[in-house]
Formats: sequence, structure tokens, C-alpha cells
Amino acid sequence: MAAPLKAVDGNADRTSDLLALMSDLATRARAAARVLALAPPEQKNRALEAMERAIRNKAAAILAANAEDVAAAKANGISPAFLDRLTLSEKSIEQMAAGVEQVAALEDPVGRISERATRPTGIEVARMRVPLGVVGIVYEARPNVTVDAAGLTLKAGNAVLLRGSSNAEQSNIALVKVLREVLADNDFPADAVQLLPCHDRASVHHLITARGLVDLVIPRGGAGLISAVVQQATVPTIETGVGNCHVYVDRSADLEMAHRILINSKTRRPSVCNAAETVLVHQDVAEPFVPEAVRQLKAHGVTVHGDKRAAELADVVPAVDADWDTEYLSLDIAMRVVDSLDEAVEHIGEHGSGHTEAIVSDDVRAAREFVARVDAAAVMVNAATSFTDGGEMGLGAEIGISTQKLHARGPMGLAELTSTKWVVWGDGHVRASS
Repeated sequence: MAAPLKAVDGNADRTSDLLALMSDLATRARAAARVLALAPPEQKNRALEAMERAIRNKAAAILAANAEDVAAAKANGISPAFLDRLTLSEKSIEQMAAGVEQVAALEDPVGRISERATRPTGIEVARMRVPLGVVGIVYEARPNVTVDAAGLTLKAGNAVLLRGSSNAEQSNIALVKVLREVLADNDFPADAVQLLPCHDRASVHHLITARGLVDLVIPRGGAGLISAVVQQATVPTIETGVGNCHVYVDRSADLEMAHRILINSKTRRPSVCNAAETVLVHQDVAEPFVPEAVRQLKAHGVTVHGDKRAAELADVVPAVDADWDTEYLSLDIAMRVVDSLDEAVEHIGEHGSGHTEAIVSDDVRAAREFVARVDAAAVMVNAATSFTDGGEMGLGAEIGISTQKLHARGPMGLAELTSTKWVVWGDGHVRASS
């Protein structure tokens, strides 16, 4: 079981003060959410466009703040994968701004009507999409989440409470300052975006147990953080992020294509959740595929942890049982030779995390069988796992990749940050006695 998130420091006064502060912040967020819920799309879009401009205009200040966080992280011996997620650049600032710009261009989901029908009684029934209210985000590093979350929640009519990690404190402070100034300048309550205290783990506990003040919590980070939030929250949560993703090379695969997909899936950005962590190879193509795959992976700095059959074909590090369940988030990958598509699917079912799975195959029937049988939020056919991304799938920015099955699954864009209500129109209708 995950370690409790609530800090135990023996300081009752401090704990009481933090609880009062968190309650106040959540109460202000709820008041802001009521304003946002009624805001017209034009006003929200103007604010988003202003956010996009402000992020670009304040890039120097944001990067300076991020440099402080990065320097401190390096001094503390943070892992390369964590450092990669923490570090901002001019390119990533531009990507953040472009993501907000894309969200502004998307259709507003709030108020959208679906499933309209007239019942035999004469009443008209419809389902209307509505904001969730107050959304809490708990995340590690990744300052880009601050902007993605603010932009998406605003467009969806929600207020957001951001609980980032202390490692990204200066970056998040700089970004939230920009966002709140834009909100105030566009006649929105600045409290629609708030940054929570990040130096006491009790602030996470207070956020995830603020039932009645917070409507949804989304944890983004490592498996330990996500597990702890999901297990201890009394506020509804959506599980996101952990990605033990596989690439399966089928017996009919175009091997040149398979090498290209594997390299992109693993090396494009190893520290993100859609990076491939295991490659499964059908035995019929193992002899030509494995040696070249290992050669190309090594050329990109990747250490290959191979099973006995892979080791017979190439120079690999002997795999151990733990490798099949590891989300490396680094330049490491596990490799296994399998007898059949059935064995590949069984391996994924036992070791996968429900995030993204890929098949490389020229056999349409095999691809369709893989798609039907693999239980994951996203399944790729002849495409890299790196395409599991809100922007790539046309959602603009995203809050995260949901790996659970209720309410939202896969990239969480605008629609996933809303709920629905039933609306019934009548003309004096009353229900007949039973």
C-alpha cells in the first residue's frame, strides 16, 4: 500500500493553519467556478488568446524561474528523466503557448446538446454538457502541466487548483502569475487558477479529501503518487499517466517500418508516459529483426534487456522478471521473442498498464484481432506509441492520459473536463399514476 500523503510532524497549529488555508483556497475556487460556468465562449476565447500572447511575451521571466528550479534539481541529484520533464526551453514555451492557442480554436463543449428525443408522453429529453466545477491537479515536475491545465479548465468552465512539486516551484509561480494577471484583465476572477502550497505533503491530503469543495482530482506523476492519491482520496479521481507501453512486431510486419516505429516510440522522448518500454517480436521474424533492432537502439544510447531467445540473436543485457513490469522512463527497453500473436496479447495483458499498445503488421486480420483483444486506452496499428497525445489526436492540449475506464479514457481534452445533465422540457406534463 502507498505511504500516506498526510504529513505527520507533531505541529498541530501548523496542520490547522494549512487546513484552513486549503479550505479558503478551495472555497474561492468554487466561487470562481460559478462565474466561469456561465461565461460565454467569446469571453473565454479572448482570455485564452491573451494567455497565449502573455506566455510568449513573458518567456524570458519564465525561463529564468525555470533555470532556478533546474539548478536546484541538479544540485539535489535528480534523475535525468525527472530533469527532462522539469526543464523548459524556448521551444517548450512556444509549445505551451501554441497549445493554449489550439484550445481557444476548439468548439466550446459547455452547453452542447446531445441525445435529444421526444418521448411518447410528449416531453422532450436532452443531455447537456456542463462544467465539472473545481478540478484539482496533483503533478510532479512538468511546468507545462500548469499551462495546459489552466487553459483546458478555463475553456471547459472550471476553476483549477494546482498542486505542483516543490522541484518546479519557481517555474509554477512564474507561470501562475502570468495566468492570473490575464484572467483579471479579461474580467474573470483570478482565483479560477490557484497554486497550492507545495512544501508540505499534507496539502495534497487536504486537496484530495476536500469533498464538497473539490469536484475532481487528477494525479499526474509516478506510479507511487498516482497510487497514493487514488487510494486515499475521498474526492472522485481519474487515474492517469503510468505507461508500460509495448510495440509488438508481428510475423507479417514490414521490418524497416517496424524498426522506424520502435526507434521513435522509444527514443523520441524516453521520459514521457507514451514511450515504449517493451518490444515483443514474433519468432518468425526474430532472426532478421532482433539484431538490427538492437544495433539501432544501441546507436541511440538504449540499453536492451532481452530474454533468452533475444540474447541468442544479439548482444543484450539478460532480462529479469522485473523488466517486464518496469516503466523505465529512460534509455532502456525490454525485448522478448514470442511464439504468436496470442502470446504477445497475453504478455501485454499480464504486464501492461492500460496506456498505449502498438502492433506492426501487414496482416489486417491480425491487426484487427490485436485491436479487439488488447485492453488499453489507445491502440496503434503501424504507428508509434508517441501518437498518444491530445494535440496529435486533435484535442489541443491535454490534462493527461487516463488509464481508467470510467468517465474518461485516453487523452483528456475539453469534453473529458465536463459532465452532463439531463434537461427535460414539457408543457404542463405530469406523469400518470402507476
